[in-house]
Amino acid sequence: MITFSISLLLLILGYVFYGRFVERVFGCDASHPTPVTLKADGVDYIALPGWKVFMIQFLNIAGTGPIFGAIMGAKFGAAAYLWIVLGCIFAGAVHDFLSAMLSLRNGGMGLPELIGKYLGGKTRSLMLVFTVLLLIMVGAVFVYSPALLLEKFGGDVTMWFAIIFAYYILATMLPIDKIIGKIYPLFAFSLLFMAVALMVCLFIKMPAIPEIWDGLSNRALTVVPDWKQDLFPCLFITIACGAISGFHATQSPLMARCLKSEGNARRIFYGAMITEGMVALVWATIAMYFFYGEPTPGHESFPGFGNKGFSTAAPTVVSLVCNHWLGWFGGLLAILGVVAAPITSGDTALRSARLIIAEAFRVPQQKIRHRFLISIPIFAATLGLLLWQVGNPEGFNVIWQYFGWSNQTLSVFTLWMLTVYLTLKHKPYVITLVPAVFMTSVCTTYLIVSPEALNLPAGIGYATAACAAAVSVLFFFIWKKDVREREAKQNAEKTA
Repeated sequence: MITFSISLLLLILGYVFYGRFVERVFGCDASHPTPVTLKADGVDYIALPGWKVFMIQFLNIAGTGPIFGAIMGAKFGAAAYLWIVLGCIFAGAVHDFLSAMLSLRNGGMGLPELIGKYLGGKTRSLMLVFTVLLLIMVGAVFVYSPALLLEKFGGDVTMWFAIIFAYYILATMLPIDKIIGKIYPLFAFSLLFMAVALMVCLFIKMPAIPEIWDGLSNRALTVVPDWKQDLFPCLFITIACGAISGFHATQSPLMARCLKSEGNARRIFYGAMITEGMVALVWATIAMYFFYGEPTPGHESFPGFGNKGFSTAAPTVVSLVCNHWLGWFGGLLAILGVVAAPITSGDTALRSARLIIAEAFRVPQQKIRHRFLISIPIFAATLGLLLWQVGNPEGFNVIWQYFGWSNQTLSVFTLWMLTVYLTLKHKPYVITLVPAVFMTSVCTTYLIVSPEALNLPAGIGYATAACAAAVSVLFFFIWKKDVREREAKQNAEKTA
């Protein structure tokens, strides 16, 4: 619990000090006009109160990542703490905040268009297809887990699939203040209540769990000697939304279109990621207690507690913990938070897909028939993927693995885009260059060693990742040198 406590404190300090530093690097200006002041349309560009924008942003980016991802990532041991804290402060929150600020300064522009502006037209086309496919996967994946949890309260999975999907359609089509703006505060309260209540339980019980000084090696091997997942890169793919997630950069423009002042940007975009990191820390700690901890008096009855429960599915861990620790009412609120998180990411994922396609083809979205025509193929693709997932016993796992890699790969492109922007503006680009190189290594390694991809030996993956990182850095500095030379030439011509 000492590592957990220090980690929480570091996240808070990261927000206060590093968040403020990043804000100064970009140069936020409360007097600068925001997209909603220039382009209000009553559908997607609608001014909302700052607190509501924060709640929506937090729920948009949360999904099941900081809960299920943290639970699965905790199997690796105390190394999960380092990744959540360092990843959140120096990579994820920077990624979310700066991508939001670029959208704010470019009229609410979506991620593929921003990437195209700074990385070129060909990259824009690639990212347009890649991002829409990722968002459709999010929509399909984030129907499955809440439906399984809701089944415990009555009905069957198919019924809940239909209800959630119908909600997705409404949330995608209607103005953002009609459904999303009204119900998100309730869902956000449930999710935050769950995190705070479980954090209090942790401090009351003070369970004996792995600490950082117990070692950073792959602890899963102590339970399953033939464990197939290497700590690098699998930990950094498994815990995504609690540290850094490319999906978040698709969501930031949604709220950039509703923000009335840049003065609130750090609190909303950097702060929402730090808050999500705290949720991930809570669930990672609970999972370490569940998988590796020593039972505390009165809780030895956890079904599958300790190493025996290592293979327990993440949704089952959530259900067991909430019911045992929070009682019936508290458990209901906690489960509602866990259900709300993926649903409120799935609906805005499809909304983002609609807006990205509309922006690419310059289709105005004020008229509902325009929104409907663009949404039809999105709904059809999501439904098809969902039905395949239901009919395939391993469907969810397969989609989740592809989503995990695609999600982190998108963060790579976003970080390189931000690095290019900061370089062009003569700002300290190292704050995005370092995480860009690291995530390039992670995604390259996973592509090489993953059984779902090339499935080559880890040594080959590490060597390839090192080469990819070195080549990316080399190309960046060659590009930077060329840019500086062109700038010097232009300045000389102006002087002459």
